[in-house]
Amino acid sequence: MCRYGLAIFRPRYYGRLEFWRGAELLAETIRVHGTAIVIDGDGVLLRGPSGSGKSDLALRLIDSGTAILVTDDQTEIHVQGGALMMTAPTAIAGQMEVRGIGIIPVQTVPSAPLRLILDLVKPEQIDRLPEPKTETVLGHEVPVLALTPFEASAPAKVRAALQCLSIAYHAEAAE
Repeated sequence: MCRYGLAIFRPRYYGRLEFWRGAELLAETIRVHGTAIVIDGDGVLLRGPSGSGKSDLALRLIDSGTAILVTDDQTEIHVQGGALMMTAPTAIAGQMEVRGIGIIPVQTVPSAPLRLILDLVKPEQIDRLPEPKTETVLGHEVPVLALTPFEASAPAKVRAALQCLSIAYHAEAAE
């Protein structure tokens, strides 16, 4: 029993959690395999299979003072106040797996707005000049980019992608 009702997991919709009180749907949360960080108030979801570099890239951004961890490996996403918000599952909050060292405590923030999804891929899967791509998450369009996480420039590319999104957002708002 969760605080506001029962958490019901539907196996056919992997990762989808719904919170119910009686017959009333209170909130929908999806859980994705990914690491979430926040940079200057903008949340970034790093997606990829195990060993793809999610925690490694997040750790480099955290170590540089650029980012703060929201959650490592599993991210819950829900809509709050019209925005997509990322949070950590309770069982793993405040922890990060660092390959070769183990699970370590890390400073985190409780949530962050999802502004960008980065799919971590091999270098040969990266388009030199990619077309804009989005993905619908709980009814909201989110920009998606592919990134090779182990390149030395990967942290700078994450910051550049967020800066480009911010410039595009402000240009649209001014129109």
